[in-house]
Amino acid sequence: MENEKKRELSCVDCGIYKCGSYKGEYPGFCLTTNMEDGILEDAIKEYNKPENNTLAIQAAISEYENYCKRTRVEEIMIVAKGMGAKKLGIATCYGLIQESKALARVLRAHGFEVYGVICKVGAVPKTTIGIPQECEDWDRSMCNPITQAMLLNKAGTQLNIAMGLCVGHDSLFYKYSEAFVTTLISKDRVTGHNPAAVLYNLNSYYKRLLKPDPVLDFEVESEL
Repeated sequence: MENEKKRELSCVDCGIYKCGSYKGEYPGFCLTTNMEDGILEDAIKEYNKPENNTLAIQAAISEYENYCKRTRVEEIMIVAKGMGAKKLGIATCYGLIQESKALARVLRAHGFEVYGVICKVGAVPKTTIGIPQECEDWDRSMCNPITQAMLLNKAGTQLNIAMGLCVGHDSLFYKYSEAFVTTLISKDRVTGHNPAAVLYNLNSYYKRLLKPDPVLDFEVESEL
């Protein structure tokens, strides 16, 4: 459990949110008023780089014009068209291939070229990279997000869509994808791929998450 005495306060500890409306007082620990010199300026410079600027603008316009009007599937297409992306990549989980096929159908119906790569591509045994042998009792082939990214890079996709990649596998895919990545489905087998359901029900169905758990409460020496 996080040590309350050593907790470093940040945005998740705020109850004011002046940064979104410019009203009220900033809390003493606010990142907006306590940011290290140069960080904000450096970030703005990054937004103004040509490779970032178009996407940043189109994302903001889509939020303004489509707020609570369009689904995420529609918003992805709107932003993609706004940034000039014609070839879209789908990095799909093996277990969500039908959903990815449905997505490809929608994207193609609106003029996009679609190229999809499944997570089991290459059919690589899990033990190849040191995954324990017993993990192959569930599924022999390992999830292969780095190869997914490399194949989509080679295909020249201009925006990639993550479809239910496992926790950690998605991180590796984001790291190696040369194109920007947006996520349509976040995998959560227990909640039917609706991970936010846990957060909306902390006082009822998932109150156990606020209690000690020997599986979750441990300390490790980070290898990162």
